[in-house]
Amino acid sequence: MSEHSGPGLFAPAEVDEDTWSRLHDLAVEAMEHAYAPYSRFRVGAAAVTEDGRYVSGCNVENAGYGVTLCAECGLVSELVRTGGGRLVALVCVDGRGEACAPCGRCRQVLSEHAHPQMILAMPSGRMTIDEVLPGSFSVQAMAQVDGAVAPTDAH
Repeated sequence: MSEHSGPGLFAPAEVDEDTWSRLHDLAVEAMEHAYAPYSRFRVGAAAVTEDGRYVSGCNVENAGYGVTLCAECGLVSELVRTGGGRLVALVCVDGRGEACAPCGRCRQVLSEHAHPQMILAMPSGRMTIDEVLPGSFSVQAMAQVDGAVAPTDAH
C-alpha cells in the first residue's frame, strides 16, 4: 500500500501497483484450491480491507448447482470471520489467472461490504463498485420501507 492519510485506514485511490500484484497472486493461489468438479471453472478472489488486511476465497461447487458457493462469497465469509470492515480493492481470477467478472449475485454481496469507492479488477480494466453495480439495493433502501428492519451498521 502506498502512504495514506487518516487514522490507519486506506482509501481505494491509495492502492498501488504492488498491492494489485499481491491481490492477483493471492487470487490465483485461492483459485488453485477451488472445488469445481462439475463445471471445471475454478475461480479465486482476493481483496484488501481499509485496515490493510488481505482476505480471499475460492468457489466451492455442489452437485445441486443452486447451492454452489462463489469465490466472492467465500471471501466475504473470510472478511466477516476476521473482523469485518470495508473492502477497498478486489481481484477475481479464472482458471487461467485472468481477471474474471463477479456474477450479479456476488456484485450485490460485495457491495454491502465495500468501501463506497471500492475498485475491482474487471476483464475490461479497473472499475468502481458503482460502475459494476449501479443502483444497488442497500440498507438505505430497506430503511425507507415502513416496518422494515435494517441493521444499523453490520461492520
